[in-house]
Amino acid sequence: MKTTCIVPDSPYLSVEELSAATGEPAERLQELRSLGLIRPDAGERFAPEDIERVRLVQFLERRQIPFETIARGERDEAVLTSVVDFLYPRGIGRRYSLAQAVDIVGLDADIARRVRDASASSDEPMNERDVRMLEEAKVALDAGFPEAALLRLVRVYAETLGRVAEAEVRLFHFYVHEGLKATGLAGHGLLEGTKAVRNHMLPVVEPMIRYFHHRGLARSLRDDMLLHLTANRARRADGDPPTQLQLAIVFLDISSYTPITEVMGDAVAARIIVRLSELVRETTMRFDGRVVDRIGDAFLLVFPEPRSALMCALEIERRTAAEPQFPALRGALHWGDLVYQEGGYVGGSLNIASRVATEAKPHQILVTAAARGEVLGLSGVRFTALGRRQFKGLVKELELFEVRSDDVPGAERARDPVCGMETGPTEAAARLVVDGREATFCSEKCLRVYLEAPHRYWT
Repeated sequence: MKTTCIVPDSPYLSVEELSAATGEPAERLQELRSLGLIRPDAGERFAPEDIERVRLVQFLERRQIPFETIARGERDEAVLTSVVDFLYPRGIGRRYSLAQAVDIVGLDADIARRVRDASASSDEPMNERDVRMLEEAKVALDAGFPEAALLRLVRVYAETLGRVAEAEVRLFHFYVHEGLKATGLAGHGLLEGTKAVRNHMLPVVEPMIRYFHHRGLARSLRDDMLLHLTANRARRADGDPPTQLQLAIVFLDISSYTPITEVMGDAVAARIIVRLSELVRETTMRFDGRVVDRIGDAFLLVFPEPRSALMCALEIERRTAAEPQFPALRGALHWGDLVYQEGGYVGGSLNIASRVATEAKPHQILVTAAARGEVLGLSGVRFTALGRRQFKGLVKELELFEVRSDDVPGAERARDPVCGMETGPTEAAARLVVDGREATFCSEKCLRVYLEAPHRYWT
């Protein structure tokens, strides 16, 4: 429900003012009151916190949660009160309309509205923090920072720190709240237990965010030096500011992720992704690259030049191949133009790299001719020409190469025909000889699945 924020002059609200501020009819507010979800004082006045309570109820109702269930959650675990008290420990304070805020800040109303839109909060009532954010935006604009750049930066802040906040809340719930429940705590005891842990953690959150932000700045400033000192300078793309760069693009994914999730289940797949993510992030940082995105088992990495990208991809493949009971990795490397946009990249070169990656076989890293031409004379690797391939959605054929490291190959590993997991000589859970050939299974579950329909897995 989209509502217009109407800000009363008094910090207290009548039922009519609360209705106007939230869009809820007075009769519905009386129902919320009877359930204990909003709480007027003795003079039948509501506090600004009740606006937030109603909005939380509206959110839960949109998720098909009945009033009675919300009321029970409030009685048993103070679900509304804990959220409001956590977000506004000193009270919500005064609310502002956009017109009041821009009058205080001295910012053009249209610009303020665009900043609010970029921060994904345009429909929310404004408080003191919102006004301060607009003041800080005005400082940046007055200093000469272009509005277009500011709006992009605001979107990056909102999206990235939103993900940080989501991780904080989710992990706290999974590991602390559910952990305390598992010990038998419930009701008031559970509420006090979670609050005690939370209060110990809160003082470290902002220092940790500042610490990692500083580390990120250090790496980004290092990369920025390259733009000043090399021929790979930012270029204009179709009249936009100079945001186009030549970068090495690496796509990596697991060659058998779908059968692993279907046969072994999401929990096993999630553990594999956690370990793969550790390996990818550690190795990418060591080779001065950046993990731009991860979707499921697929990782997008970028590097300032192809040599480090190639060596990184080979090292990640080597490390995953040495992991016990782990699926095979595959990937692709391309060198081309990308446009930087709001913390990520867009451009046809991404499509090329992702298409080529889907062509790779287990343990195979494919390299386009554009990337191959930039790594001539690189020692310790060998290339095999694979000829030209036509890919769906791409106009031109691509000349591809397979790259392998000259390092001595590791121990022979067997591939489970059901889920694709690879095992070493001592890691197999079961073996089965079929028509003179041995099939190796990572688990008894995969063996059972195989025996139910062997024709699906062995040709």
